[in-house]
Amino acid sequence: MKKVLALIIAVIFTLTLTVFAFAAETKGTISKIDGNKITVKDEAGKESTIEGDAKGLKVGDKVTIKDGKIVKPKKKAIEGC
Repeated sequence: MKKVLALIIAVIFTLTLTVFAFAAETKGTISKIDGNKITVKDEAGKESTIEGDAKGLKVGDKVTIKDGKIVKPKKKAIEGC
């Protein structure tokens, strides 16, 4: 009985860690746009390819990947001056 309980706790712990790993945000710079496939390079140099609408995006834009979607940060009022 103790082995089964330990196994169940181990599985729940592993699944919890997996959920947090996929929900994390990644910040980076767009390195390539090919149709609806956008490649983003993060600060560590790892490239991730996301499918989505590239409208309004260009190579070199700094973006955040959250929940598998690209979020472009809004400019602050002072940045545009």
